[in-house]
Amino acid sequence: MKRVLSILMFVAIAVSATAAKPKFDIKHVEPLSWWVGMNTPLQLMINGEGISAFDVTILPEGQGVAVAEVHKADSPNYLFVDVTISDDAVAGEYTLRFSDGKRRYDRSYVIAERAEGSHLRESFTTADFVYLIMPDRFANGDPENDSTDDTVEKVMRSNPGRRHGGDLQGMIDHLDYIADLGATAIWSTPLLLDNENGASYHGYSCSDYYLIDSRYGSNELFKEYVDQCHERGLKVIMDIVPNHSSTSHWWYADQPFEDWTHQWDKYTQSNWTFSTNMDFNASKSDLYQMESGWFDRSMADMNLDNPYLLHYFKQWAVWWIEYSGLDGFRVDTYPYNEKMPMSQWCKAVMDEYPNFNIVGEVWTSSIPQLAYWQGGNANKDGFDSHLKSIMDFPLHDAIRAAMTESGNCGWGQGMTRVYDVLSHDFVYHDLSNMMIMAANHDTDRIGDVCEGDARRMKIVHTLLATLRGMPQMLYGDELMFRSTDRSKGHPTLRVDFPGGWPGDRINLFDRAQHTGAAKEVYDYTRQIMNWRKSKDVIHNGKTLHFIDRDNTYAYFRYNDDEVVFVYINNTNNERVVPWERYSEISEGLDEGRNVITGESVAMSGLKVAPMSALVVEFAR
Repeated sequence: MKRVLSILMFVAIAVSATAAKPKFDIKHVEPLSWWVGMNTPLQLMINGEGISAFDVTILPEGQGVAVAEVHKADSPNYLFVDVTISDDAVAGEYTLRFSDGKRRYDRSYVIAERAEGSHLRESFTTADFVYLIMPDRFANGDPENDSTDDTVEKVMRSNPGRRHGGDLQGMIDHLDYIADLGATAIWSTPLLLDNENGASYHGYSCSDYYLIDSRYGSNELFKEYVDQCHERGLKVIMDIVPNHSSTSHWWYADQPFEDWTHQWDKYTQSNWTFSTNMDFNASKSDLYQMESGWFDRSMADMNLDNPYLLHYFKQWAVWWIEYSGLDGFRVDTYPYNEKMPMSQWCKAVMDEYPNFNIVGEVWTSSIPQLAYWQGGNANKDGFDSHLKSIMDFPLHDAIRAAMTESGNCGWGQGMTRVYDVLSHDFVYHDLSNMMIMAANHDTDRIGDVCEGDARRMKIVHTLLATLRGMPQMLYGDELMFRSTDRSKGHPTLRVDFPGGWPGDRINLFDRAQHTGAAKEVYDYTRQIMNWRKSKDVIHNGKTLHFIDRDNTYAYFRYNDDEVVFVYINNTNNERVVPWERYSEISEGLDEGRNVITGESVAMSGLKVAPMSALVVEFAR
């Protein structure tokens, strides 16, 4: 009996010891999966308590997938594992085996077949009209995910600065509306997890680079969204932020390396002066603070000079393209990143996808500084960003200023501002890869700038539809949306789209419910943007413009087959088009077609109403 009790006691002690021993667990393996036939090398970032003490192998062996090298980090809770994948590797599910001689842990990992033609996927071009959505404010297609258990901030639609409940399903539900407007591409502000406890709706403080925010949906739903866009002829541009992550990111409290983010003795913001990148007179300390200072207290500044972090971001970008079928990237706060690593990042993405397009936010009114950031520009310091496209903020500023200076105005004001900006086009390396806009999610609503004047709004949309570059329009600008309270900044310009929420009094996704000035602007915008879709002369034609300082502006877009004439009358008086003045290009073009009315137009003696635009097309 005593022997039996002893055995039972021994078993109980052994069970108790086993139960008390913590189970080894891998918390994160990123990227989440990979593919056969990629140019980008695979380096797994593996996170788990004490993981640095473990060896790593990949099973089964002999199928073309193997561990090449294992790198330890400063933290014992990370490993960086280089994986080789031969060109003839067998696609399928593999096992990552972790062993420290006493314990063994297996984790599955998928190496998939690459989609046919993925390497040569097309991207957005001058043929596209880009529609910008702020998902939280566009449409609530699934009220069940307005507040979720795994996120901190809950829905509060009554507060302009809080979550309102818009989501991916709402975007999917209204893709037909966007396509019907004439848009051919959608850029949405970030959809990745932003788990801050306030103002997380904007998405620019990423808490997990591989996870769609559950209040928007899921990774699978994002992939479905991309597929649904493609079925309607819409390209998808993903908004990404390599410059900073959220302090709520899972890695922030235990960073792989001491220099994973920029550290300061006390909180130090960026000085926002990205001219330090090309200013021969700038101090090193100013440049360092610009690159390394934080964007905000909750936005930790990432150190792209760390080679592991840089490669992490390279393959993260490639993963989202390959996983979801993306057509382009928009990079937030581009010049605040370290410029040489970001140049390498752009090149890596382009090496994987030669036809891919990336547009960078370079928010400056300085044309030479903007031109500096476009790949291929002849910079005096020899720097090449490899960034294909840039956002044209100087033109944005000129259009907005001109719309506040209607009627008679002074020298250099009104439409002369637009002329002057375009007169600097010789500075740019590639005019076809410039995104033009009159507003975005960070600027005052163009409807506010135009003070609700439908005439001025139509002039703005004429310029966007006919000038060089790729037009981008903020959601609702086609209906002349205005801020709820302009004095309160960003939250009140990012208004909800009426009809996007169950119970909304009016549904502006339904054209039958458009009325008054909003209907006038919408109908005009829809017509001119759909006309633009098939116009190679607009997408790729040259520009010839004429200076007049009476607040009118005349320009021609032309190629060997077509000519489009645009005349902007930004005055309060009727104007007669001075057709003879344009004889160097207008000779032989006496009669054309009014793009908006469809009527034949005889140009001699033609009058243009005050505060209006005329667009006439001619065949050569």
